[in-house]
Amino acid sequence: MESNRDLDLDPNKDDLPLRANTNHMLVRHYVLDLTVHFQRKVIGGSIVLFLEPGVVSSKQGEAGSISNTPVQNLSQVSSKHDVSSPITPKPNKVIPPEEPSHLCGGNDVSSVLWGDESEDFTLVLDCCDLMVSKVEELDVTTVDDLKKLDVDQQHANTDHPSSSLIQRLVSMPSVCWRLQHELYVQCSRSPTVHNAQPLRFHTDQWSLQIRKEGVCAPHDFPRAVRICYETKLTGGSVRWTKDQDGRCCVYTMGSPINNRALFPCQEPPVAMSTWQARVRAPCDYTVLMSGENQAFPKPAETGFLQWEYYVTMPMPASTFTIAVGQWLEAGVKHPNFEVEKTDKQYVCSHMDYPCRFMVSAARAQAVIPHRVFAPPCHLQKANDMVLPLLPLCLTAAHSVLGVHPFSRLDVLIVPSGFSSLGMASPHIVFLSQSVLTGERNLCGARLCHEIAHSWFGLAIGARDWTEEWISEGFATYLEDVFWSHVQKLGCREAEEQRRLKALLRWRRLSDELQNSEEELQVLRPNKENTGEVSESGASVVKHALNPEKPFMQVHYLKGYFLLKFLADQVGEEKFLDFFKVFVGKFHGQLILSQDFLQTLLDTFPGMSSRSITLEAIISDWLDTPEMPEWLRDACSEWLRTPVVQEVKEEVAKWIHFSGSGGKGSKRKRAGPKVNFKELSPEQLVLLLEFLLEEPMLSLSTLRLLETTYNLQAQDAEVTNTPTYISTPHRHCLSIYLDCLLFCGLINYIEFLAMGVYLYGELMVQEDARQQALARRCLSIIKDDMDQSACSVVEEMIL
Repeated sequence: MESNRDLDLDPNKDDLPLRANTNHMLVRHYVLDLTVHFQRKVIGGSIVLFLEPGVVSSKQGEAGSISNTPVQNLSQVSSKHDVSSPITPKPNKVIPPEEPSHLCGGNDVSSVLWGDESEDFTLVLDCCDLMVSKVEELDVTTVDDLKKLDVDQQHANTDHPSSSLIQRLVSMPSVCWRLQHELYVQCSRSPTVHNAQPLRFHTDQWSLQIRKEGVCAPHDFPRAVRICYETKLTGGSVRWTKDQDGRCCVYTMGSPINNRALFPCQEPPVAMSTWQARVRAPCDYTVLMSGENQAFPKPAETGFLQWEYYVTMPMPASTFTIAVGQWLEAGVKHPNFEVEKTDKQYVCSHMDYPCRFMVSAARAQAVIPHRVFAPPCHLQKANDMVLPLLPLCLTAAHSVLGVHPFSRLDVLIVPSGFSSLGMASPHIVFLSQSVLTGERNLCGARLCHEIAHSWFGLAIGARDWTEEWISEGFATYLEDVFWSHVQKLGCREAEEQRRLKALLRWRRLSDELQNSEEELQVLRPNKENTGEVSESGASVVKHALNPEKPFMQVHYLKGYFLLKFLADQVGEEKFLDFFKVFVGKFHGQLILSQDFLQTLLDTFPGMSSRSITLEAIISDWLDTPEMPEWLRDACSEWLRTPVVQEVKEEVAKWIHFSGSGGKGSKRKRAGPKVNFKELSPEQLVLLLEFLLEEPMLSLSTLRLLETTYNLQAQDAEVTNTPTYISTPHRHCLSIYLDCLLFCGLINYIEFLAMGVYLYGELMVQEDARQQALARRCLSIIKDDMDQSACSVVEEMIL
């Protein structure tokens, strides 16, 4: 017997446990009925789960697996293998948890008794920091409309009529999705089963476990279960804060623990499900969600409005997103687009759902309906910058990849302290306020990046969460492609811009590889075991809880460079044509790295003659932390790009200017005026990086830099340049920061909420004034930062 310490992972360790036993039971649909209480900072209500036994579930009468299947040990069940043949799970012993448990359901059962050996099947859900008050089995036989459905012989179960009805419900064809959703709602309101054995439940640190006494197999377990619960303020899935106008709001901020502190769910990516949600919020609040429909509020109880959303495309529970605040909408455009008729000539490879790829009108739609929301203080900027850019970015994406996988898009400017520039979810994108400053380059490029996630990251997801490059590397690569389309650049100009960006990213990646742990630099940390899970379906996400990981860019940058390498082998035009074909084949599915790479190699068989094989790519790019040789060679080419040469010429001017005389010298006053060229934002970033590596730049030169290029008005990419200075030259940061202090540019605090690296640089110099600045910045924005970012910063500077 293994100890509980081996089975229940320490949350302070790197790995995030995914405890749900998805091989035994799958959630096919969620119905959420929630109320947002701002005074108590609680979201409470119920969630109903509609369940279906998994392909690796017990047969009737056999013992079911319970929660404590060792997640560290990989079983024979692998995503690489054929799981269509049933594998009977073996009964496991439950080890009593070290933490207090919450038990209910009519039986006063102690933690010790729950942990005793049991033959009962246990449904395991991913869950933490939730107050679960009740778990109920619903009697769906009371739903008259459901009983009118014909029950196929294969779904018939005379001993469990409810199971037969639910199986018929979850198996309805996609053309009947409206009726299906209506029946889901009716079933979610069903009474509990009369005179049935109550459902017992138990929560530990990472899971909610549910049993029905005497039920030993998934096939006999209730198929419709209602869980009543409330969130806790300590939960890490949602963030209670104030917007830039000081008004209360709450939103899901992309936590490393995903949504398990928002609702009990199955978090492994393979647990693809649909959902409906009814959310009540105070009347002056707007509820935005990752739903297909544009919700219109209806009156609820006094002082509240009710918002209803749904999705018909099965997605992992981690993609569920909600934002509730007093947001205002920029502009008034409300294009109406709804299609129902499918094109039978187009055949998809995914599970059955109402897919836009099968709709000819959707395939021709370059711009999907879109809205932009912001707090009042940023509404004008959102209207002037984000709203005009959106249709341009959507059109560019459509021209490259084809049909938009999702039918609409909301964009929300989230509160300050959001720890990245953006985050994409189905039908909704969060943007940082930092993209609203400076020119439109940063905002446009970030919109392109997040829109690219509609295809890579959402419509096509990673089967193993550790392969983040499948999402972030692709979005970073496509960001440049889309943005050059928006700018209408010629081929030569677009190529020069991409080479300049590649050089900047190479410098970032090079610095990150020098100054981070090697195990965090690997794109495929599970290597040959990638995609494998335990016998029950449980697994861990390697390094997901490492506090440094959210601030690393290796999956973005190294993944981006891998795609550039592959494009270099076949030519970019053919490579992008392949992207469109790949999306058509794999949308609505989960993939591993080898799925993409092998399809590419099969499409371009000539690559193998140049020793570019699947094994070589995995070895050189995915399984090792080193910088690939191709990347070192490519960097020397990028340095010779004309736009880079222009920057080098400007650098030489500044160095000459700085060395031509000391502060206030007669020689300097009498010297000829230097004409500095106007630079693009990307060129300006490179100029600052080059100059900040020079050891002899004077403070007066840096002050002149600020006034010459109006650094105060530049975007966050420019103002955050100090965070990317390579280790040997960080002494220059002291001078730069002195310049910022002298010029009074403390508005940089707006960007420091996401610039955790800069805090570290402020402290590493051991300069009293810089350390005081770091502490002052933190004291100002601490309440606005997300919990994980704040924890890392506090470790650095307190």
